[in-house]
Amino acid sequence: MARGGFRPGAGRKQLSGTYKEETKPVRLPISMIPAVKNFLASAFAKKRHDGTIEGLWSSMPSPSEQPYSIPLYSSAVSAGFPSPADDYIETALDLNEHLIKHPAATFFVRVTGDSMINAGIYDRDVLIVDRSLSAKQNDIVIAVLNGELTVKRLKTEGDVLYLLPENPDFSPIKVTKSMSFTIWGVVTTVIHCVR
Repeated sequence: MARGGFRPGAGRKQLSGTYKEETKPVRLPISMIPAVKNFLASAFAKKRHDGTIEGLWSSMPSPSEQPYSIPLYSSAVSAGFPSPADDYIETALDLNEHLIKHPAATFFVRVTGDSMINAGIYDRDVLIVDRSLSAKQNDIVIAVLNGELTVKRLKTEGDVLYLLPENPDFSPIKVTKSMSFTIWGVVTTVIHCVR
């Protein structure tokens, strides 16, 4: 029997379908698959009228896009008594460059709920999360607990791991061996609106 050569249906598929670009398989721990699917479905999977996916992929800059810089004034803004303002710009500030240290390992997630208000994290805030960082004591982390994403402060006491809320109306979560648990990333920045 001859090997090799053309076989109908073999090889890479043509670019088509939802994404209109090349796709790549990703390996995940089995325990994380439901959380990833839920996360993508709830946060970023809004079908547009033309059938393409709107959200995470459409909001990410294409490789050809230039960084977006905003003017940074050299004089600081007084939070006490007003001070005279300088009329010149010192430099331009690219928020991606300033806030994201590891772009390939960083993602954004929107907060729902008020379990972290005493840490300055409010409902509808956007968190910048870095998956390349190793979580340590007192870090605020995104954890996958029994297939659900949650944001909490990480605390260990001996061999016992806790996920602590920053609101007295919520109880700490003791992570047990019977739970499906993974730390998905460390929160590095909180973005919230003042209006």
